[in-house]
Amino acid sequence: MLASRRFASRPLTSFLRRNSTAVEPPPAGGHLPSIATSQYLRSTRERALHTPGLQWNDEDDPNAILGAERETRKMNLYQAVRDALRRVELSFHLPSGSPTSSIALTKDDNAVVFGEDIAFGGVFRCTMGLAEEFGRERVFNTPLTEQGIAGFAIGMAGMGHTAIAEIQFADYIYPAFDQLVNEAAKIRYRSGGSFNVGGLTIRTPTMSVGHGGLYHSQSPEGFFMGASGLKIVIPRSPLQAKGLLLSSIRDPNPVIFMEPKILYRSAVEQVPMDDFTLPLGRAETLVSGTDLTVLSWGTPIYHCETALGMLANPPAGIAPHVPESLRKAKIELIDLRSILPWDAETVAESVKRTGRLVIVHEAGMTAGVGAEIAAEVQKRCFLKLAAPVKRVTGWDTPVALQYEKFYIPDAVRILDAIVETLSY
Repeated sequence: MLASRRFASRPLTSFLRRNSTAVEPPPAGGHLPSIATSQYLRSTRERALHTPGLQWNDEDDPNAILGAERETRKMNLYQAVRDALRRVELSFHLPSGSPTSSIALTKDDNAVVFGEDIAFGGVFRCTMGLAEEFGRERVFNTPLTEQGIAGFAIGMAGMGHTAIAEIQFADYIYPAFDQLVNEAAKIRYRSGGSFNVGGLTIRTPTMSVGHGGLYHSQSPEGFFMGASGLKIVIPRSPLQAKGLLLSSIRDPNPVIFMEPKILYRSAVEQVPMDDFTLPLGRAETLVSGTDLTVLSWGTPIYHCETALGMLANPPAGIAPHVPESLRKAKIELIDLRSILPWDAETVAESVKRTGRLVIVHEAGMTAGVGAEIAAEVQKRCFLKLAAPVKRVTGWDTPVALQYEKFYIPDAVRILDAIVETLSY
């Protein structure tokens, strides 16, 4: 009893500190970077406004740099997509000369947004409230027919409209493949320049979500790489989504804009409220390095970040597999962003400096985007390569229904590829 009273009079934590060698437990999210803690997400206004390649679209001064009038707001990815779509639609309701932070968008009074369940917001709520705000003649539902959605969008764009269509999941874009590849991609060539569908943008959620399985977690961007005439874009974050989507809508070519669905809510950053674009066809170097280049896009960017953290500070369980001599390696990480056309110049310049390349994507390996990139890098950088180009991808099977996490290229598989390539 005396002993109980004696110990009860002291704080338990004090007693444990003096009488235990237990290590402080890690935080719930772990010490390694994740999507929520990523350094690649611009969490402050200053960082957001200094995004590389950001171009303001102010009518009075298109080259305006920064100023007190530039505001940002914390958004996740689906909110950023909705903000971009809303700014396109603003044109229909703002009278001529009305003040708006999105001057360029007010010039487009032909924009329409449509797709399955779009009117009530869509599966991921990217169009929530737009039908009520701008009218169901501009934001409306379609029948459940992806081929019909693409064909209707091509017709609208061919008549001069800005057609922004949604395919509810990228896995269902295959019925629309004929319309996109045989019609949208070729109509300018086929008509000798008399017609084009440059006002066409197809939005679609893509990549894995953890439990989507074979019909809701595919990454079909590689299937379009041979479709000359199309552009394919995949953003990694809310700010990137807004800027790249506005660029896609304004681009004079048809664009397929693929939005990584798991990032809709998990990726959060400060996004400028004004009208801006980011360049299509240009990769972005997120981390500079000299020893190895890692190339990816979309969700795997964050797995790559975790892998780089594990390389520098490996957890105890895998530390024996990460040689001390490699832990200070300087890794260059590039976000490709545009899959077609892809920025071969930036990638080749990086590989010529580092001598090594690891490509990461969620789609299967055979005939994936990584295969085309590896072939081009081999051609351009053969004499500079110190190791074979390594690909870390999904497996050549349907996306696993029950064990999806075993299918996607996670941080451990990426780390293993980095160690193998550095040790070659």
